[in-house]
Amino acid sequence: MEGIQSHIEALIFAAEEPITVKEIQKVLANLVGTELTKEEIESHLDILVQKFHEGEFAFEIVPISGGYQFLTKPGYQNTVSEFLKTKLNKKLSTSQLETLAIIAYRQPVSKPDIERIRGVNCDFAIQKLLEKELVTISGRSEEVGKPLLYSTSQFFMNYFGINSIDDLPKLKDLEQPSDNVIGTPSEN
Repeated sequence: MEGIQSHIEALIFAAEEPITVKEIQKVLANLVGTELTKEEIESHLDILVQKFHEGEFAFEIVPISGGYQFLTKPGYQNTVSEFLKTKLNKKLSTSQLETLAIIAYRQPVSKPDIERIRGVNCDFAIQKLLEKELVTISGRSEEVGKPLLYSTSQFFMNYFGINSIDDLPKLKDLEQPSDNVIGTPSEN
């Protein structure tokens, strides 16, 4: 098949979410009648990644969430962020950010667990996060009443530019040392 890289590029461009090597293999196999190996496709992907990374494009192909997707280069992040604000309507409130952080680090997590951690009702925050497609309902708990379980969405991963939840900062990295509090005299 001539222009295999162009076909792969078109697939990545057309995909709404990151497209995997396996998905690319399947589509190309249907087109050509023979299946290209994973290594052949990855070789073409490497060339495409390099082409868009080095070229004078506002976007590049990035391996993310187990697949490949066109994303804006960091130099154009502010422009795209301004546009994406319309998708998120407006900034997330403090309660929405707190709720989103709990869901991201504890997923899948039920509303009663979120409320136990936050200490307040979080119906509104969860509803807004669902509307903004940052979280999804991922099932039901086995607890009494079988409450819904919430997890982060693919849009969350794409919006924050992470491949998996493992890419989130570790909680220990976010903690501040308690023995070096500013303004307290140190013991000699």
